[in-house]
Amino acid sequence: MRVPLSVLDLSPVSAGRSRRDALDDSLRLAVMAEESGYKRYWLGEHHGSKLFMASATSLLLARAAEHTSSIRLGAGGVMLPNHSPLMVAEYYGTLATVYGDRFDLGVGRAPGTDPVTANALRRGSAHLSDFAADVVDLAHYLEPSAQDDPGMAGAEVETFGFETNPASLRSRILAIPGEGTRVPLWMLGSTLGGAGVAASLGLPYGFASHFAPQFLRNAAATYRVNFNASAPTAQVERPYLMAGVNVMVAPTEREARFLFSSFAKWRSEISRDLNRPLSKPDEAWVSDAPMSSAGVVGTPEQAVEFLDEFVEQFKLDELIVVSYAWDPQLRRRSYRLLAEAWAERA
Repeated sequence: MRVPLSVLDLSPVSAGRSRRDALDDSLRLAVMAEESGYKRYWLGEHHGSKLFMASATSLLLARAAEHTSSIRLGAGGVMLPNHSPLMVAEYYGTLATVYGDRFDLGVGRAPGTDPVTANALRRGSAHLSDFAADVVDLAHYLEPSAQDDPGMAGAEVETFGFETNPASLRSRILAIPGEGTRVPLWMLGSTLGGAGVAASLGLPYGFASHFAPQFLRNAAATYRVNFNASAPTAQVERPYLMAGVNVMVAPTEREARFLFSSFAKWRSEISRDLNRPLSKPDEAWVSDAPMSSAGVVGTPEQAVEFLDEFVEQFKLDELIVVSYAWDPQLRRRSYRLLAEAWAERA
């Protein structure tokens, strides 16, 4: 039986189109992903990018929830050192309270931006031990309260203009809404450090092999060997590994390679410190070389063959695919053609 397919979206903006267009295109992709049978639609958090518009992921997920009904929606992910765990629990607890059990909360410790912007975000510690402690706090905030606490919160005192009486205030921190929603947590990462934290906390693990494929094998082994199903934070009974894959699918391999030239050119520009939107396909950037060890460019049949082998090689439980095209309609077509081929041969 084939593993599930999910979508990773970063809300890329194309040259000649507006940032609003990019966000509208992401909404259309979420709707299409549900119609095509994808299991999840996840948004990645980035800041200060001229290409990626997904900075306020919880807001975009709320918008997607208004226009879908069954696909799981999630953060792929929330870069936890950029945020207070309490506020993350409140944001995603609010989504779960309004729209029900349809959300996943993937957390990572990368900044999702440059050091200057990270500083402006008032970023906290990304040290592994501090990060793991924040994840534990986040999991705690999403659990039901252990006991009823009749004390008042500072919010009530402040709202009604009462004088603060320390004896009457709550002694516990509550994420409201958030407590009791049990939004599922995922650990995301591209290093052995993240794999170790995912294992020790008993969390499902999403590995960013779409940009760090060289570390996937060792990270998968670290995660599986050290997995602790009895951890208080455990969300799954056994290791569950999802890996990211870059995919560009078109009716012909030639067209797929032509469409992929937009991303190839952008990736080269980034390596030269040029931060620009995605440009139109360019014959000068068309290559016959393989995309990477965790990516495929070609027809639906070629993509399915590659992904089947990729799943078997790393014994994956799920795939999350990311696709870039200057034309958003052709990006959606890439996802749709892949989903159809994946289901047809299942």
